Parts: sequence; structure tokens; C-alpha cells
Amino acid sequence: MMKALSSRACLAGLLTLALSGAAFAAQPPASGLGQSWPNASDVSSSPNFHAYVFVLGGIQYVQINDVNGNVLGAVGTSNGQFITLPIGRFSQQVATPQQAPAASTSAAPVAAPTTVYQDTATQVTATPLSDGTMQLKAMAAGCDPIECNTRYQ
Repeated sequence: MMKALSSRACLAGLLTLALSGAAFAAQPPASGLGQSWPNASDVSSSPNFHAYVFVLGGIQYVQINDVNGNVLGAVGTSNGQFITLPIGRFSQQVATPQQAPAASTSAAPVAAPTTVYQDTATQVTATPLSDGTMQLKAMAAGCDPIECNTRYQ
């Protein structure tokens, strides 16, 4: 009887540990932002980019890398508010609803925006420019693309 109870307790402990591990694995990591190849899942919706999501203190951070792992830019977002982070090769060309790109450019888009990342609250697009730079735009998901692309330049 005692052996059966201890076996059940051990099995219950292992099951709890396994389930908590699975729940923990489903949470985005809280570190690795700014790294070329962070220990995080690539959640990009485009094969030409890598997108990584980190969460810390209720803030979601989305980092966009090119196919070679070069960090292009990143944003932080919470409750529809966005902020550009000062990391990445093209951080000066990141636009959000609250911030225009830090550096102005006369370069023109050479292709239509590509959605690089999208979840239920956030969308990030990448647009190659004629001067070889890349403009990243972060916006609330469901934002009308025409209105968003003309408003946040």
C-alpha cells in the first residue's frame, strides 16, 4: 500500500514537472534581445527575415533580423503603444504609430512592404529602400495597410 502511494506521488510530481515545463516553454524568453541568433523561436512570416519575440515586465519586444542574422531593428509594444529600440543596422529607419523614423531619407521604396511579423496585436513590415536601407514599420494588427503606410512614414 505504501509503495503504491509513493509511486503515485512520484508519478504526480513528474507529471506536474512535465506540464510546468511545457507551459514555461510556451512563454517567449526574457533575454537574448539584440543577438544575431538568440535562443528564441523564429516567428517570422517571411522566409527572407527572422523575427524574434521577447517578453519582460509585460512589454513585448519584437526583433527583426535579415536572413544572415544581422539585427535590422526592434520595437517594444504594450497595449497599442510602441517604442523604437536603439538596436539594429536600420534602427534609425524604424517607424511606429508614435514615432517617425529618427533619420529622414529621400530614398524611395523599391518593393511593396513585406509582413515580417504579425500576431493578434502587432504587425511589423519591412520595405527595402533605393539607398540600400530597410524601413521597418510596427503598427497595431488590423490597421488598414493603406492608412498605416501613408500615416507612418
